[in-house]
Amino acid sequence: MTVTEQKISRKQHILQALAGMLEQDLDGRITTAKLAQEVGVSEAALYRHFPSKTKMFEALIEFIESTVFERISKIIKDQTSALERCDAILFLLLGFCERNPGMARILVGDALAGENAKLHARVVKFFERIETQIKQVLREAELREGLRPVLTVTEGANLLISCVEGRMGQFVRSGYRRSPTEGWRDQYQFLMTGFFR
Repeated sequence: MTVTEQKISRKQHILQALAGMLEQDLDGRITTAKLAQEVGVSEAALYRHFPSKTKMFEALIEFIESTVFERISKIIKDQTSALERCDAILFLLLGFCERNPGMARILVGDALAGENAKLHARVVKFFERIETQIKQVLREAELREGLRPVLTVTEGANLLISCVEGRMGQFVRSGYRRSPTEGWRDQYQFLMTGFFR
């Protein structure tokens, strides 16, 4: 293994440990001292890989962004109807959170309490991008399928994202006991009843 591969491997190990701690430690803030202990290195060694805890969180947010948006691109390519695209995108977010509870804490802002405001802004941008994608799907629905939301495209997209964000928040607040995907399909069908003219 080359030195570069070892650095990447150590960085991955640090990020996996941080994500694991976010999942398990629902009560307290993650300190670099705790993280270093979890990884089995000194705090100085952590800082050789990441100049700050903010950079560690940024790396986790980058992972979330790349994973989610890569899958959204595939959904847009594979699904043809607006209903299927919206359903798949929203279910993707809920499923991602269910499989990655530590990441869910980042997305709902719980894990970022007391952290750099830049991190909060990055999460806000993440949801804005998702909402923009939903708006695009709804606009295309009108052009391709003759489906026009009863609400404006902006209000309709916001309603859908708000529902998903609410379920994500419930998941984190319940200590991961309340599954974000359980019952979602029925709720989505209900939301779509009367959604389009």
